[in-house]
Amino acid sequence: MAKIIVKNSEGMKSPFLKGILTSSLLDAGIDFSLAYELASTIKQTINEKRQVSTSELRDIIISQLKDNADKEVLERFLSATNISSTIMITSAEGGAVPFSRSQHRLCIESSGLSSDESTLITMNIYNKLLNKGYSEISNSELGRMTHQLLLSEMGVKVAERYLVWADFLHSGRPLLLFIGGTAGVGKSTIATEVGHRFGIVRTQSTDMLREVMRMMTPQRLSPVLHASSYNAWKVQPNIKADEQMTEQLLISGYLQQAELLSVACDAIINRAVTEKVSLIMEGVHIHPGMLEKIPQDDSIIIAPIMLSVLKAGKLKEHIKGRSKEVPERRSKRYLEHFDEIWELQSYLIAQADQHQIPIVSNINREKAIQEVMRAINDILFPYFSHDIEKVFPL
Repeated sequence: MAKIIVKNSEGMKSPFLKGILTSSLLDAGIDFSLAYELASTIKQTINEKRQVSTSELRDIIISQLKDNADKEVLERFLSATNISSTIMITSAEGGAVPFSRSQHRLCIESSGLSSDESTLITMNIYNKLLNKGYSEISNSELGRMTHQLLLSEMGVKVAERYLVWADFLHSGRPLLLFIGGTAGVGKSTIATEVGHRFGIVRTQSTDMLREVMRMMTPQRLSPVLHASSYNAWKVQPNIKADEQMTEQLLISGYLQQAELLSVACDAIINRAVTEKVSLIMEGVHIHPGMLEKIPQDDSIIIAPIMLSVLKAGKLKEHIKGRSKEVPERRSKRYLEHFDEIWELQSYLIAQADQHQIPIVSNINREKAIQEVMRAINDILFPYFSHDIEKVFPL
């Protein structure tokens, strides 16, 4: 399908992107579900066009809003797209940056609210700034305004989470986030979403590390490394061809593979600690034993999370879904070994529970992301302040 090209008044051309349009509608205060639906409809409307001007595109958006949204939503969009002045956010050091509704929304989401709730809070703040004629506001004043609105609309706990998150951001301390779980629970998806909200660009999958090590190590020298985590037990020394799986054998094979990978994992972690940068590491090989090897450094925040899908039918659905989203991953092989995968999940959950690692059930992705955010915030809570005077001093 040919790309749709958008041409502005100066003749500059760029591809039409539904995600960008969705984000623009969100910035105008439209809730996510409606913004996404409208962006999809608008893309279908202009699909037959090879090129559309920005003014034509704006007219199409306005037409869709008139047909599908109330008058207030349309007025917010028109107001947002016609504002000529920019509200600047100033820091105590004297710097200034334009107020970004998307960044403000992501910051609130990072304290554990849903996308829709965060969008509503951000739009309330933005409209308040506009109505009062602000062209400039300090970071502390904006933080206090946001905290007050969260306190009145969402309650004390949410307002405290926001302060803890803001204090963490101000501290500059790196976060090492570890997301474990067996095949099919959605580790990479959740890691990507959380990384986006936290602004963490350095991520690492233990599966990718395993692939690199496989390329460097022949199978005959390390058969456990070349197996899957759930059937590594079959290639352990002294295992007979007709040997039946037991829980002990399954866990033994998994731990042997995890131990082989720990060298590469340790190198990635140690570099992040040395450079004091945030890192997200996800994979089936994340377990308490690996976390205990992390160098102790008071300037680093370590946050382990164990993802799970606690209903067998749902986990099978997740596994089937993997082959649709990522063609290289074949669900048939995983489903053939579902009993081993289920048994391995039971072990990982038991280990997480024993070591007081938060366990998040990923039945619904958005809810799981919220739970992960809240779990991370709970880990941050003892280290950072939820005192408004300390976090946002005047």
